[in-house]
Amino acid sequence: MSAPSVQETETVDQPVGLIIFAIAAVLLLAAIGQTIVSTALPVIVAELGGLDHLTWVITAYLLSATVVAPIYGKLGDLYGRKIVIQSAIVIFLLGSVLAGIAGNMTVLILARVIQGLGGGGLMVMALTVVADVLPARERGKIQGLFGGVFGLATIIGPLLGGFLVENLSWHWIFFVNLPLGVLALGVIAFALKPKGNRTERKVDYAGAALLTAMLSSAVLYTSLGGNTLPWGSAPMLALIAIAIASLFGFIAVERRAAEPILPLGLFFNNTFLITNTVGFIVGVAMFGAITFLPLYLQVVQGVSPTESGLYLLPMMAGLISTSTLAGVVMSRTGRYRLLPILSTGILAIGMLLLSTLGTETAMPMVALYMFVVGIGLGPVMSIGVTAVQNAVPGPQLGVATASVQMFRQIGGSIGVSAFGAVFSAGLANRLRAVLPGGGTSGFDAVSIAAMPEGVRDTVLAGFVASLQPVFLIAAGASVIACLLGFLIVEVPLATTLRQEPEAEFEAEEAATAGIVGGPITEGGSGRA
Repeated sequence: MSAPSVQETETVDQPVGLIIFAIAAVLLLAAIGQTIVSTALPVIVAELGGLDHLTWVITAYLLSATVVAPIYGKLGDLYGRKIVIQSAIVIFLLGSVLAGIAGNMTVLILARVIQGLGGGGLMVMALTVVADVLPARERGKIQGLFGGVFGLATIIGPLLGGFLVENLSWHWIFFVNLPLGVLALGVIAFALKPKGNRTERKVDYAGAALLTAMLSSAVLYTSLGGNTLPWGSAPMLALIAIAIASLFGFIAVERRAAEPILPLGLFFNNTFLITNTVGFIVGVAMFGAITFLPLYLQVVQGVSPTESGLYLLPMMAGLISTSTLAGVVMSRTGRYRLLPILSTGILAIGMLLLSTLGTETAMPMVALYMFVVGIGLGPVMSIGVTAVQNAVPGPQLGVATASVQMFRQIGGSIGVSAFGAVFSAGLANRLRAVLPGGGTSGFDAVSIAAMPEGVRDTVLAGFVASLQPVFLIAAGASVIACLLGFLIVEVPLATTLRQEPEAEFEAEEAATAGIVGGPITEGGSGRA
């Protein structure tokens, strides 16, 4: 018999309410860390220079947070949640301090890498700790609230960033993390019990390195392609080659690792595979399409950057309300299969509505369309984590939770890049006759307002026409996610902390042993 799992040794007599408060603070900290920078970028560039490296202030955080997610998940499974989440908070705060005192763009980008190394762990470990202190049936409503926290951070981040830049300085968008982070660190130190038993563990360094190389290449390819580097350039082709080679190397290593960083057997778990595929597709649609909503509001509707953030509130209202409602439904019924089907169907309708946006669309209609999109996004944000956590054995809880975040982030990165390419190509083609060189060079609300009326009307019409394919593709992706939802084999939500799914894993273990090869170890897809 194997040593007691982390789940069994960290969940006794803990102040659950206090822990949930600390986890909510940690999630808000990590989520705002992703969004607070956007409104401060012009001021940062004006002071530090480095306009050509502007996008790296955001990309650096996204890249590092994405690649470390599965590593944090596995470390939490091996060594316990408390020490790992405390380490993530300290790393995040260290990156925040270094970013706040940065004197040039290079230092700021390196600081954002460090911040992301902590931020990626914050999200993963926070969601995993909830699974350690609450059974799946009860944690549904908590995960629903946490989904609302993510949505709220999308609005709060840019608004808070703009407020701090206007009233203090851009340095404070990083220093503001310190009090919340220290508070969360103190509460976790007091409330969360450490792992009671320590056993000898082997860290899969080779798997971690190959997974990092694969994810880094994928994120860099989608982030740089079409903007910094041409899609067919030698560096971009090299990134593809590295990603493919790392993938095959990763599979070979994981088949033989005693404690694989991402057990291949998980991919033979129906809930894990389908839920993460849906999350990936929703990430493509959500991040890819919603990126263009503030642009539409500023360029076509003529609102200010701050106002465009406020106009996203209807979408966040829909997201938060349905995320919370989905959590309540899961907790009361113990079922969840129909929720992603319904929500992605509504998301497809919302994206179709956004594809009808034009130069004369009234703002109340724009708000309604965004509200529908939010309704569709909410349940998906809360269902995925709970469903996956419920469907895997305790020793794989952390890495399975990390996978949900990882697939959604990768989907978002690909969506932003792909939709950006579709939009830019369409706009360049439509405006080549009326603008020198076409495209979006120097293309903003101020420059458009200064154009002659006839040219301005043509430009705005071309702009909205170029947005339509983006939202239509996002609608199609949402339909695919909806259809995939029908393939989910629902595992009833557990009502106790130690209860694991019963029959599914025996079949998966046999399938994994035959397809992947080699025995199924504690780190594979078997139970502890």
